[in-house]
Amino acid sequence: MTDLLLVCLGATAGLQAADDEFAASLERAGASVARVTAARPREVRTFMATDLGWARAARRAAAAGIASASPRAVIYSTTTAALMWPRPGAIRFDALAVETRPGRHGLWQRPVEARRLRQAPLLVPLTATELPGPSVVVPVPVAPSGTAASHRDVAAVTYGANWHKKGLDRVLAAWAAASLPGELVVAGVDAAHVAEAWAAGGGTGPLPPSVRTAGLLAPEAFRALLRRARVFVTAPRREDYGIAQLEALADGCMLVTTAAPGPYAALELARGLDPRLVVADGDDVTGLATALRAALEAGVASASGDGASGYAARAAAALAPFSRAAVERVVAEELLPRLLD
Repeated sequence: MTDLLLVCLGATAGLQAADDEFAASLERAGASVARVTAARPREVRTFMATDLGWARAARRAAAAGIASASPRAVIYSTTTAALMWPRPGAIRFDALAVETRPGRHGLWQRPVEARRLRQAPLLVPLTATELPGPSVVVPVPVAPSGTAASHRDVAAVTYGANWHKKGLDRVLAAWAAASLPGELVVAGVDAAHVAEAWAAGGGTGPLPPSVRTAGLLAPEAFRALLRRARVFVTAPRREDYGIAQLEALADGCMLVTTAAPGPYAALELARGLDPRLVVADGDDVTGLATALRAALEAGVASASGDGASGYAARAAAALAPFSRAAVERVVAEELLPRLLD
């Protein structure tokens, strides 16, 4: 008999990496873990049909895993994986359909999700939130990726995958308005979508020469870019967890951001580190440009990443609950005993 079966969607690289880390933490805590991943369904046009395809695929994967592993407990990674579960289990998630699937986009998902949240023996959110049942918060661990560059030669980095959700149009407009020296590097998106975001933000003509598109980067290459950057800037319309922002803080960047709905883990950290760099209104391009200027010109972000105010050192202290050691204490002392009780 296996201790735990982890049922994963694996829909994105970020989900896969988070599931890898979570499974490894459970194993280091002493549990035997079997893992199954849903087969990617065919692409369809609506959120309702997309979620239905993933839920059915997760059900098939879970049923096969339960039959082969005979687990003592099951953990579903994301609420979508649990919507059609063949057996009740714990649910690990960053965001809920009640928040991400408004109106017609979540007509069937929201009521089923609410039922599953009530039925689950344990909920395992990545960030603290009000829930209808017992829960243990287990964040994704974050740590520095290596030694920071001796000279941070990149002024700012942003991440633009799903550019409308990430607010890349807002970032590009603010960067142009700020007229700052150095370059803004856009990662996670191709040049065509960067141009689309530029036009959506009111840009005319070609992109400013100070904007460079890095495209899709391997995780190691993205973290190496963060170690060279002084600022990470983002203006999301909604942020589910925001692992890139946490990684940026861990690698010594200052975080310039707008407030956004969702379980945005780094938002309160950013407010505590320097409230000037958190813009309340996501559509306030002028305010975002001012925050960028404050980060890059006020001497807070020096070439070493520390600056006179010790921003990087304070960020490292604020990230202590996200360290691998802290997360694994929670897994070993709180999560695993409740899963296997």
